[in-house]
Amino acid sequence: MAHNRVKVVVRVRPTNSFAHDNIEILEESKVVMHSNKHAVGHINNQVSDWSFPMDRVFHNAAQESVYNDCVSQIVDKALDGYNGTVMAYGQTGAGKTFTITGSTENFQERGMIPRALSHLFQSINSMIEHSVIVRVSYMEIYNEILTDLLASEDEEPKTLTISEDAGVTIVKGLNVRLANNEEEALNLLFEGETNRVIAEHALNHASSRSHCVFTVHIESRSRTQSSSNFTLSKLNFVDLAGSERLGKTKSEGLTKKEAMYINQSLTFLEQVIIAVADRKREHVPFRQSKLTHVLKDSIGGNCNTVMIANIWGESGQLEETISTLRFGTRMMCVANEPLQNVHFDPVLLVKEYEQEIKSLKMELAMHDTLANRSNVSYETYTESQQFDLQQMIRRYISGNLTDIEIVNLRQVKEIFKQFKMIVL
Repeated sequence: MAHNRVKVVVRVRPTNSFAHDNIEILEESKVVMHSNKHAVGHINNQVSDWSFPMDRVFHNAAQESVYNDCVSQIVDKALDGYNGTVMAYGQTGAGKTFTITGSTENFQERGMIPRALSHLFQSINSMIEHSVIVRVSYMEIYNEILTDLLASEDEEPKTLTISEDAGVTIVKGLNVRLANNEEEALNLLFEGETNRVIAEHALNHASSRSHCVFTVHIESRSRTQSSSNFTLSKLNFVDLAGSERLGKTKSEGLTKKEAMYINQSLTFLEQVIIAVADRKREHVPFRQSKLTHVLKDSIGGNCNTVMIANIWGESGQLEETISTLRFGTRMMCVANEPLQNVHFDPVLLVKEYEQEIKSLKMELAMHDTLANRSNVSYETYTESQQFDLQQMIRRYISGNLTDIEIVNLRQVKEIFKQFKMIVL
């Protein structure tokens, strides 16, 4: 990706009641907000205009346009071994889940995940010189509890825990299922979707009440080169639950409890974003919530990250829109350092070392032959050779032998070893 920071784009939910008096979308990918544009008759010193420059603004844009601009390049880079994350953020009902997963009723309205899976397997089919294995995991964070959305009904519930290994965030106990083709990957996506927690809401009749992370794990090896190295990358699709103001939505009971957990985790996320963007900060509180801990790799880490800020461009949603755009500008300050994730197969690596040692021994033998040193051996000393060397050392110590001819470094090490055994 061209950016060494998080790329942030804005997507406006289509509406017949777009607040033209309050929201201006300029050609240079800038959103300008006016809260009281027509207020007259009194002095108001409060800020009434805000300008939010973004990387791109999508207004009445098709899913295909969003994918081609935001996600396509991340998928290509993932096949080359670079981690990628696509994150949807915004208020409840702004279109985050539609952007990430899309509609199952209209093929043209497929979301970022189905399009990425299609793109991924089409690319794999053309990579005849590489062997690529694709695995999929899907989890949700509901009321600060991690749940495996791909766990089978017969499987005993597992307690999922987050840990780190060599700087890589791992969710222990999470199912990672093999997907041999696009159809199998989509079936896993749909299986996970049926297990998600949703509820009817004042702003959305099917509101997601949890944060969800769909991850594609890609392992790529060369078919033509007998090399021990291979690439291992992750492609994360994050559908964040929507923030909401309880005083506005009037949520009660379980919905209110869910909203409180959602708002709290999003607040922690914003605190982490502010801390990561501040280069003077020595500590970033990733561990204060499950969401921020899971996203540690994606925020300021080894990852190509794009955030899609979904807004609802109606006059009744202006406060939430400003809040989302403010979060987006903070996210743009987060620097990422994408690196190719190259790993080494230990079995193949040992074979390579063995072959290299064999070649070096043959080269040394040829050199000794040309130098008339045909009796030199580079193999490990046998018990008989060790005994002969001990006798030689004893004769040298007693003065019956003037010199010990040095033939190679291995002999020197063995002499010191046998000398130590004689003395001690």
